[in-house]
Amino acid sequence: MWSKQRPQHPLNSVVDLPQDISEGQYLARPRGNEPQLRAQPRASGEPPLALVLGATGYVGGRLVPRLLTGGYRVRVLARSVERIKALPWSDNVDMIHGDAQDRETMRRATQGVDVIYFLIHSMSSNTGFSSIDHSIAENVALCAHDAGVRRIVYLGGLHPENVKLSPHLASRTEVGEILLRSGVPTVVLQAGVIIGSGSASFEMIRHLTEVLPYMPAPKWVKNRIQPIAVRDVLFYLMAAARLDPSINRAFDIGGPDVFRYSEMMNGYAAEAGLPPRVIAALPVLTPRLASHWVGLVTPVPRKIARPLVESLQHECVVKNRDIDSAVPLPEDGLTTYRDAVRLALGRIAVDDVETSWVDARIANAPSDPLPSDPDWAGRKVFVAQNEKASTASTADVWQVITQIGGKTGWYSASFLWGVRGFIDRVAGGVGLRRGRRSMKALSAGDALDVWRVEHLEPGKLLRLRAEMLLPGEAWLELGVEPHADGSRYWQRAIFFPRGLTGRLYWASMLPFHALIFERMARRITTLAEEKSTNS
Repeated sequence: MWSKQRPQHPLNSVVDLPQDISEGQYLARPRGNEPQLRAQPRASGEPPLALVLGATGYVGGRLVPRLLTGGYRVRVLARSVERIKALPWSDNVDMIHGDAQDRETMRRATQGVDVIYFLIHSMSSNTGFSSIDHSIAENVALCAHDAGVRRIVYLGGLHPENVKLSPHLASRTEVGEILLRSGVPTVVLQAGVIIGSGSASFEMIRHLTEVLPYMPAPKWVKNRIQPIAVRDVLFYLMAAARLDPSINRAFDIGGPDVFRYSEMMNGYAAEAGLPPRVIAALPVLTPRLASHWVGLVTPVPRKIARPLVESLQHECVVKNRDIDSAVPLPEDGLTTYRDAVRLALGRIAVDDVETSWVDARIANAPSDPLPSDPDWAGRKVFVAQNEKASTASTADVWQVITQIGGKTGWYSASFLWGVRGFIDRVAGGVGLRRGRRSMKALSAGDALDVWRVEHLEPGKLLRLRAEMLLPGEAWLELGVEPHADGSRYWQRAIFFPRGLTGRLYWASMLPFHALIFERMARRITTLAEEKSTNS
């Protein structure tokens, strides 16, 4: 089995320091400007235009800057304008606001496009996701054909043949088939478990291994899996755009290693410097029960864990290496599983996770922004507001505000926050353990434990929208403004109740609000003043 090995994460081996985005120097490999990935100009000499669907997702968020580095013009279709504007490459792309299901929006998005990257996947345990996936695929196929798009590249799921697939894998397979019938040359890349910092699959392996030295596990831990590093997924995605127009087919892609899932967990343990884990496969854990178990043990919520668990019910290995005849291997070869884990741990160690599953949109979570105050007229709303004057500068207070959540916590009543997060997890919500992608950066659209950053005005206001399970809609605002010889910190919790249950919920929480929010205001200003004194 794996040998125990204490991890070492030298900065130079895993992180490329930021330089110029146009040169791609801040990106880990592949950067996109490698000769076999660089954009091929149109006959007119003009750079090709790539449309990325799913640009705010885990893979899409990494692909866009590499396409830009590779010489592509990039267009993105997104439902959240603020989320796109918060990303470091937003000024370099053409953005269209809208939904991929809308025919007119998609027609506008596909005009003049050379290649479409279809990276949209439903990560939901709710019924109806399959029909949504089908509708989007049909819409994209039709509009791409009508617009004369030269290539579609779709990232699907690796799966065995002649077995009954899980609903999510079946849906992804159907999407690939729809695109292949579109009349537009299409490449469907079928990948299994993706290993990289921030991927849901990696975080599931990581936390299962770290939390449980002895692990009763579902029987699928004995299944063979062929993981692939996220850097190799990006390599294949970019290379696929340059394939001959005659190629219209699916390719399996995978890394050089094939393991049982239990071996992958012990491979992680070896890289993380942990003792080997004892893993006992139990035949009684159904995907439903296993997803509950994963949801409680790891930060990955049940709604995301279930499709991941379902995809592991069968052995998922590459059926052939046909991709090698179409796309030559990267210059330094495909990344081994152990190297992929080491690189992911290195990124985490230096707090440089490029994209993360935590920022994925949670199905059925509230998505409407906070109405402006005049719009509250005629609606029942509860507000709890606190403010506190401070001798600290607004900059020092703001820095403390933006460190909230994740490893820092919520500056007050950690036990009560923990209890509320645990209740949310048991009920199937995201819970506090979702954390945040980075402790050094915060942007609109980022997940923050049970909250989502809805709006951010640097140095002034942080507005969070609740994604916990609630009988209503809730927001938490934290702000700072100049005041006298220092600053004034303020915060307000806003709750729009739903029916009698919502009103009773707010009433039951009032005693805890008085404790939590008053302490939060006091702790934030105290920390800011200590920082101001020590600087």
